[in-house]
Amino acid sequence: MGYTLIILLLPLVSFALLGLSGNRLSYKKSGVIGTASLLIVALLSFYAAGEYFVTQKAGAVFQTLVPLNVLWLNMGANLHIDMGILLDPISVMMLVVISTVSLMVHIYSLGYMKGEKGFQRYYAFLSLFTFSMLGLVLSTNIFQMYIFWELVGVSSYLLIGFYYTKPTAVAAAKKAFIVTRFADMFFLIGILVLSYYTQTFDFGTLTSGNSAVFQQAISTQFMGASALAWAMALIFVGGAGKSAMFPLHIWLPDAMEGPTPVSALIHAATMVVAGVYLVARLFPVYVLFTPEVLQGIAYVGAFTSMFAALIAIVQTDIKRVLAFSTISQIGFMMVALGVSKLEGHEGLGYMASMFHLFTHAMFKALLFLGAGSVIHAVHSNEMENMGGLRKQMPVTHLTFLIACLAIAGIPPFSGFFSKDEILSATYQHNTGLGVWMTLVAGLTAFYMFRLYFSIFWGKEKQHAHPPHESPKSMTFPLIFLAIPTLLGGFVPFGQFVTADRAPYTIHMEWLVAGISVVVALGGILIARKLYQHPEKPTMVPSGLKGFHNAASHRFYIDEIYLFITKKILFNGVSRAFAWFDRHVVDGFINGLATTTDWFSVRIRGFQSGEIQWYAWVFLFGSLLITALILFF
Repeated sequence: MGYTLIILLLPLVSFALLGLSGNRLSYKKSGVIGTASLLIVALLSFYAAGEYFVTQKAGAVFQTLVPLNVLWLNMGANLHIDMGILLDPISVMMLVVISTVSLMVHIYSLGYMKGEKGFQRYYAFLSLFTFSMLGLVLSTNIFQMYIFWELVGVSSYLLIGFYYTKPTAVAAAKKAFIVTRFADMFFLIGILVLSYYTQTFDFGTLTSGNSAVFQQAISTQFMGASALAWAMALIFVGGAGKSAMFPLHIWLPDAMEGPTPVSALIHAATMVVAGVYLVARLFPVYVLFTPEVLQGIAYVGAFTSMFAALIAIVQTDIKRVLAFSTISQIGFMMVALGVSKLEGHEGLGYMASMFHLFTHAMFKALLFLGAGSVIHAVHSNEMENMGGLRKQMPVTHLTFLIACLAIAGIPPFSGFFSKDEILSATYQHNTGLGVWMTLVAGLTAFYMFRLYFSIFWGKEKQHAHPPHESPKSMTFPLIFLAIPTLLGGFVPFGQFVTADRAPYTIHMEWLVAGISVVVALGGILIARKLYQHPEKPTMVPSGLKGFHNAASHRFYIDEIYLFITKKILFNGVSRAFAWFDRHVVDGFINGLATTTDWFSVRIRGFQSGEIQWYAWVFLFGSLLITALILFF
């Protein structure tokens, strides 16, 4: 399967070609080049998935393939960094997800971004991001993953700040870059600690289950925990930053300032699941050697899911509703990994997490692209400017409804099956946690159908230009993504991706499924009552106004960060360091320069150019040296 190198390099070639050509290429040629390269990548990815899952079984277990692995940097007797390609069930699954969503975004952007200044630059950045994300999931070792991890951060920064003349977009890009870089610092420290004690970066060695590899890391204790536990917790912090887990979630809602197709690609289907993929990649280490860290991951995911769902309920910008929805759904995946074990039915959570990653990528990309279609029609992100659009935009309406039903967990849509498996795994581990996540699922159904009814039902609003259906380049991706959203739940996912790589037959837990469906239907009915045909704006009950105000302000987490950074760090700590730098460090250097200048002025006569003076100095020096020799 050496052709997988083409999958990785083709987007890089596309980025170089589009980036170096600049405005010399027309927007049509740029779009065709970028889209054609992704079409080839997608076709090769589907072929690779088919070949892998059909041929790479040894008995009942899928094998790991490394078609390419070369030494890049030798760091000692045993420690070295390689560059290669690793194929196993989760990396092959991610190939399909990334290439499919990226291809649909490329096609969609042909219509959505038409006429935008910097069209060629936009497609170049899309190709760079796709290359970075593919490199991340195909990495053979954790340091190679970190390199591509940083490339993903850079390319997302470029895409979020695509509208560089718009101050809010520039601020959002900087915020995303700073927050994720802050988290990545902990990721790097975790990698260094892990590699110091294990003397390896290789995923194969780390996930082999060999306790001898981790013996020194486990025996070394620091502040009541092993060095391995600290390393794995720090690595998770890096994943939490990319996946916008609380309290590192603040960058994702603001990142909606980028073009809507970018939101679909980066902040719904690919980049934000990098943290989930990281935990899944190192899952054997977490579950076998640091179960306490894995349990912590479950609780962080559970809190994040509820926290984001409560905020999503009161948002009025449709892209921000979807942004907080993404945060909540990523929390579901983290919870599933956190409650999972390694083998058989005990590994249900792992399979459910990867299953939901797959289905979520499809229906959330569909939701974002559907939102983009609506924004393209009404030229606004605000719900108050929308309503009654189902007649003018029938394709967008139908596909958006399908995606809403999927994320709400209504059968037979894909989200029902993957979310049901997550809830089953959670109840199996912790009943209280299961109830908590069921409530989050109910809130999800409510805020998604609040969004749906506010956009497509109610009274039609007056617009300067009457809304109409989007062009075919935009509706085709909607229809295409609606197919896996409808049918993806029937994929026997457990036969392909499991914690122990042995096929697992999914059994429906009808009690859990029934409860979740009833809760979801309850959320939908409440949303229908309030938002389908509102005669007047929905009033907030007086007892909930405080909560509503706090949720509208995202529970003031951004304000807390600003207070800590500006008031404490900048005005307190940084101001003192700045004074020391200006007056002590700079003063010392300036003093050296002043002293040198003063001394230079005093001795410049020695370089006067007068031969007589040089002769006297020479004679005096010779006599002085002679006298010293005779005297001593």
